Amino acid sequence: MIESISKRNLQAISIAIPVAVALILGIRQKIDLGNWTKVLPHCIGIINSLTAIILCLGYYFIKQKNIKMHRKMMSTAFILGSIFLIFYILYHISNPSTKFGGQGFIRYVYYFLLISHIGLSIVVVRFVLFSIYYALIDQIDEHKKMVKYTFPLWLYVSLSGVLVYLLISPYYV
Repeated sequence: MIESISKRNLQAISIAIPVAVALILGIRQKIDLGNWTKVLPHCIGIINSLTAIILCLGYYFIKQKNIKMHRKMMSTAFILGSIFLIFYILYHISNPSTKFGGQGFIRYVYYFLLISHIGLSIVVVRFVLFSIYYALIDQIDEHKKMVKYTFPLWLYVSLSGVLVYLLISPYYV
């Protein structure tokens, strides 16, 4: 089944996901989904934290040559990333943007983390999709080449997401 997905399709998907998110978030009129969405940033912070831990565990297990546990960890990280994306969209289409209230040096730190987090989160989609694809079709050499970049990018996106959350969380209404 997975072999029937071409690299061209993966390329298209890796472009379509960030474009679709940008279009959805570009909707200026907010959708009323109720107050329950106010908890989503906290859930997203937890998801990013768990993803970072699980990515490190996946790395640990592959270094131990425990492929079964490595696959479980990486599958879990992928699922968490998918849940993150859903929660992120739900929150941002139903709530106004939160303004960062920090002043001085911390403001520069926050915006550096935020901009690098957003930029690399767009880039990492392609790397994650291809890394998983190569693993699933048993092209392990290609998988290894890809994850040299995927792992540090994905880990940075997860950790920077946690830091962005911690820095802006005092300003959520």
